[in-house]
Amino acid sequence: MAHKSGFVNIIGNPNVGKSTLMNALVGEKLSIITKKTQTTRHRLMGIVNGEDFQIVYSDTPGIVDPHYKLHEYMMNYIESALLDADIFLLVTEIGETFAHEKLLDRIKSSNIPVIVIINKIDQSNQEKVIEAMQWWEKKVPGCEIIPTSALSKFNIELAFDTIIKHLPESPAYYSKDQLTDRSERFFVSEIIREKILLFYKKEIPYSVEVVVDAFKEEKDIIRIIAIIFVARDTQKAILIGHQGQSLKRVGTEARKDMEEFFGKKIYLETTVKVNKDWRDKDIHLKRFGYNQ
Repeated sequence: MAHKSGFVNIIGNPNVGKSTLMNALVGEKLSIITKKTQTTRHRLMGIVNGEDFQIVYSDTPGIVDPHYKLHEYMMNYIESALLDADIFLLVTEIGETFAHEKLLDRIKSSNIPVIVIINKIDQSNQEKVIEAMQWWEKKVPGCEIIPTSALSKFNIELAFDTIIKHLPESPAYYSKDQLTDRSERFFVSEIIREKILLFYKKEIPYSVEVVVDAFKEEKDIIRIIAIIFVARDTQKAILIGHQGQSLKRVGTEARKDMEEFFGKKIYLETTVKVNKDWRDKDIHLKRFGYNQ
């Protein structure tokens, strides 16, 4: 049997469940998940291997209108996903209006297979699901449409089988034992950022970036030093909290997730620093791992 391999790029609006879908398809929690917009800032690959196939899933940021250079970098990840896809997973949800006509036209004119994932159907009813499927049939003629609940893993197996059907013949792009293209430091920073997204409100989560300053793996423990950057002094005070209690909570919960992720005891030290206007400075964005 010929070997199949390809890039399956996940695109859609914020908060439609793209990261939950990729985690379900990969079988591992690679992408962080919260209900806040802009949770995903990078393009993250998750690799699934079989004897005669390799699927390279790619989670991308939700589509936004740029207000900072940070948003421009995020949209560049979507641009790259448009260029190298072998299959598009276009993720939407019931009642969503997909207003990005130019992007949709590019996808339709690419002659690349499109699988429309109508997610979160557990929050709707059969009549609305059928209406949504009919709407997408007209919107993207020839696409495959799969109603899913990524959170409860409903129809994930059907999505997988459909992807395999459309996957092109090709040798593997990555080693067969590789799960992702990202480093251990990247996942540390994302786990910390997830806790900040979960525990803080207003502008704090959107003004934060995390850099891992040290990652030292020993026999029985991994020692990590992380710096949390914010844009203003007032944000630093809120992030740390009274007598450091808020930051301590972030560290405690992040450490628990890291110990599960790495399967080892974790020592985590966090500090907070102010880096004004980091979201609009190329030099800082590149230091934080964003690339054009």
